[in-house]
Amino acid sequence: MPITAIDPKTALVVIDLQKGIVAMAQQEVTAPVVARAARLAEAFRAKNLPVVLVHVVPSSTPRRADQSRAIPQLPPDFAEILPALNPQPGDHQIEKHSWGAFTKTGLEEWLRANGVTQIVLCGVSTSIGVETTARQAFEAGFDIAFAIDAMADLVPAAHDNSLTRIFPRLGETGTVQEILDVLKGASA
Repeated sequence: MPITAIDPKTALVVIDLQKGIVAMAQQEVTAPVVARAARLAEAFRAKNLPVVLVHVVPSSTPRRADQSRAIPQLPPDFAEILPALNPQPGDHQIEKHSWGAFTKTGLEEWLRANGVTQIVLCGVSTSIGVETTARQAFEAGFDIAFAIDAMADLVPAAHDNSLTRIFPRLGETGTVQEILDVLKGASA
C-alpha cells in the first residue's frame, strides 16, 4: 500500500547506518541509501519530529548460531553513526545488541513517552535489522511507513522478499520522495 498519511507525531527510525555495517556492502549500493536517509533525517528535524538513530554493537557472548562462522575482530569505530546522517544532540540514539531495535533498548517506551504513533523506517540490512524492527513495531501497535529506496541488503533476493512480501503486510511503502511529499502536505 502506498504512503497515505504521516501522523502528526511520527518518528524516523534509522537502522544500522553505521561505519562497520555499511563498510560490509558495496559503496555504490549504500551511498544512495545513506544520502536518502540523510534527506529524511533533515526533513524530520526541520518539522521538529523525532529522529532515532539505531546502531548495533554485537554481543560479546557467542550464541550457538554463531559457532559455524568466524566472528571477526571489530574496528573501534564499528558502531559509529555515519557522519553523513549529521547526528544532532536532539536525536535519540539507541544501541542494540540483537537484530531488532525494540529488544531490551527502551525504544518502545521512549516512543510512547513522546506520543509517537507511527514510525518511518529505513536502513540496513533490509531483511535483518529493518525487517525485525518492523515486525516488533507492528506487534507493539505502531503504524509503519517504509522508505523502500533508503534500504539495502547484502542479499538482493532477501531485500526483494522483504519489500514485496513482508513490508506490505506490516505498513505502507513508498520512496523517500513520496514520504517527503506526504510529510510536506501534512503540515500545509
